[in-house]
Amino acid sequence: VQLVESGGGLVQPGGSLRLSCAASGFTFSRYVMSWYRQAPGKERELVANINSWGGNTKYLDSVKGRFAISRDNAKNTVHLQMNSLKPEDTAVYYCNARLVPPYDYWGQGTQVTVSS
Repeated sequence: VQLVESGGGLVQPGGSLRLSCAASGFTFSRYVMSWYRQAPGKERELVANINSWGGNTKYLDSVKGRFAISRDNAKNTVHLQMNSLKPEDTAVYYCNARLVPPYDYWGQGTQVTVSS
């Protein structure tokens, strides 16, 4: 099983980034896919998730209207489009795939830094 995130980087406040997560080694289309983030000194928090067929999404209140999660089951990928980025969005962002325990997988994370 592999989840490989990409797309992180340094961006100015108000800018945009698109994170991608490429999945392999499991039946991607059956899993709920999520993006979490963890800032220094803080607990990991759920940013957004999307159900197996992509028809239902949920967001952290602080990112509603700015972030959008999407998935492509044909390509085994999930994306997080992040717009109007703020310094408080700075964190390591992790991709997660979850079905039922113990089927719960994590990527290695990608750093997002929002700073002028």
